[in-house]
Amino acid sequence: MKKWQGVFTALVTPFNGKGEIDYHRLEKNLEFQISQGVTGVVPVGTTGESPTLKWPEHIHLIKKVIEVVNGRGLVIAGTGSNSTEEATENSIKAVENGANAVLLVGGYYNKPSSEQLRRYYYELVADAVRQENPEAVVIPYIIPGRTSCQFFPIDLAILAENCPNVVAVKEATGDLNNMAEIRRLLGPEFSILSGDDNLTTPMIASATITGNGVISVMNNLVPKAIVEMVDAFLAGDNKTGQGLDTKLTPLFNLITAKVCVTRTFQGRLYQTEEKFPNPCAIKTMMAGLGIDSGLMRGPLGLVSASTVNLLRHALQQVWGNNPEILEPLEGFYGINIAERLNDEKSWQALAA
Repeated sequence: MKKWQGVFTALVTPFNGKGEIDYHRLEKNLEFQISQGVTGVVPVGTTGESPTLKWPEHIHLIKKVIEVVNGRGLVIAGTGSNSTEEATENSIKAVENGANAVLLVGGYYNKPSSEQLRRYYYELVADAVRQENPEAVVIPYIIPGRTSCQFFPIDLAILAENCPNVVAVKEATGDLNNMAEIRRLLGPEFSILSGDDNLTTPMIASATITGNGVISVMNNLVPKAIVEMVDAFLAGDNKTGQGLDTKLTPLFNLITAKVCVTRTFQGRLYQTEEKFPNPCAIKTMMAGLGIDSGLMRGPLGLVSASTVNLLRHALQQVWGNNPEILEPLEGFYGINIAERLNDEKSWQALAA
């Protein structure tokens, strides 16, 4: 199997005012991604709000993405679950419909051990996918911050040895030492894809990790710049790659938005630190710029006013210092970014 590398977009799932999947907007967003040179797209992952999509919606959305992409890029279908049976069934359906790969998060809430994840989840799903299509790839998704369980490098190495269709991993532990251990155990041919936008540069530039690319959230907004950044690093042009990373840092730092929020209860003020998780930030920024509704399915919803201000300020900073990062949005979506960023009423409407 060829090496998996490059930039893959962790797609948002757009919703209309009724909370239904907006397939017209989805198709528009896909055409934008393809026009900007992405390697592929990842529908119905964390960014696509997979936990709140019913499985028929899940499968239909994946099928629609495959139809629209139509061979112009790779499609990695998010089919992971905390049920092996469910993940197996839906991975097979995705591959039947033409997905090039499946992305498997696993173990959330039931918290299996690393060995249990390998034996009773990844190996079983990988075997079923291989029987359906020997060319389809299985990509474990390691994100203990969401699953509360860790899939260790040694078990990933055993898995890849036992299952020839496991040739890549989405690594979102936030631990560069863990990534280096994956590289040491699995060798140069195995692909390590960053699951954290802000760690893409240290992953790829590291001599002990030599990462191969990213499954990016911020790619929904600025795919061209991220493609150019990753391509530069993969070509050995670290200076260009680092320069682009610096320009993108204000956005990369806001995949999860952290703010202090004050509430009033019975006449007293209470202050808490809130963390608004992905895709709250990216959907709010897209809505502010006029390319998404900003709606999410509960329990996610509108963010605080201070969070909206934080996100808007980051976009203003990038637009003021490096407008070329955001300019591709104007031509494709027919928007005026300066006007959108200065439209106070539209941004206020995005706050809870």
